Amino acid sequence: MQLSVAHNEHMNLRALIGWGIVIYATLYLVWSALAIHNLSGNFLSRIVIFATLITVAAIATRALRLSTERDVAPFAIGWVVVAMLLDAIIVVPGAGWAIYTNWNLWVGYVLLLLVPLIVIAVSKKSVTP
Repeated sequence: MQLSVAHNEHMNLRALIGWGIVIYATLYLVWSALAIHNLSGNFLSRIVIFATLITVAAIATRALRLSTERDVAPFAIGWVVVAMLLDAIIVVPGAGWAIYTNWNLWVGYVLLLLVPLIVIAVSKKSVTP
């Protein structure tokens, strides 16, 4: 399914939602593994979660094969929206709305927004002679 966007001809809605779910599911899996082994909630687990987020978001960004920050920005924003919706659907019923007072959640949203833009900017610099 294609979504018309003013600055690019078409935005692949399937890639937006699909990669958003893949990113969320991967982070949820890593967090669950840490929690099962009683390793969540400490500094090291935060580093592992943030490193996983950065890695998966970078992989997703490269898979889109876009060349400008302007092209990737709608995907980055969309991935944050997908993550927020999935948090509201999956996490809030068990943990309550108080999850939104945790700074780790907001750092994750900001990283998810910025990593795709940084990946594109870095890849443009590495291509430029």
